[in-house]
Amino acid sequence: MNTSPAAKAGCLFCGIVAGTVEGHLVMETEDVVGFLDVRPVFKGHVLLVPRDHVATLPDLPEPSIVPLFSAAQRVARALTSGLGAQGTFVAMNNVVSQSVPHLHVHVVPRTKGDGLRGFFWPRTTYADGEAETFAATIREALA
Repeated sequence: MNTSPAAKAGCLFCGIVAGTVEGHLVMETEDVVGFLDVRPVFKGHVLLVPRDHVATLPDLPEPSIVPLFSAAQRVARALTSGLGAQGTFVAMNNVVSQSVPHLHVHVVPRTKGDGLRGFFWPRTTYADGEAETFAATIREALA
């Protein structure tokens, strides 16, 4: 649970970090929480957020850079080993197109011919219970 004074009231991602908002968690470290995107580009799309509320990459304190990107590297490996993805797409927005103003890194599983072109991100949904199955598979691959 995030009891940090750096948590922002009303922030959706701070709520997920604190456990007051439901999220399909795939990883938790001292500094970073990872969970499934509710509107994934492809199933298994993970968002990684710093536990403390930070709005954009320029706001991220230098000591937090390595934990965040180490988590991105681990999740990218887990999506290939756990979900059978051929690769990953890793991205982040700062202000423009940032739907939640809490820094987050997208780690999206990719396969050749999956239809993702440029920066057009079509979204999909999970069937009932399917998100937890994906989250559990990714957690197992991270273990």
